Amino acid sequence: MSTRRQLKAAEAVREVVSMAILTEVRDPRVQGVTVTGVEMAPDMRNATVHVSVMGSPSKQELALRGLACSAGFLQSRIADRIDTRYVPRLAFKLDGGVKQSIEIARVLGEVLPAATAGTDPEEEA
Repeated sequence: MSTRRQLKAAEAVREVVSMAILTEVRDPRVQGVTVTGVEMAPDMRNATVHVSVMGSPSKQELALRGLACSAGFLQSRIADRIDTRYVPRLAFKLDGGVKQSIEIARVLGEVLPAATAGTDPEEEA
């Protein structure tokens, strides 16, 4: 269970890392990356950054390698902007939730129009 302190630290790390990826990371492998969340370890020395990468699986793997290479730079940005005793070590993990939600929406889009054809709430009112 996460404490309030961990949640606040995780949110601060998420903000700093996502802005740094958008504006400061110059690695060409890191493109189309969105930070979806951060999990802090109880001792706050490690942080797992969940990212979503648009593109093929090979592009995703390439972006994860680029992020791993940029981890030191991102940790220095965290140290500059957040006053903590320890700067958390960053580990990056691919978040498949966004792709799953897109797939579910596509499947529902195929199924629901066929089931609700002819019942338009605008016409009934």
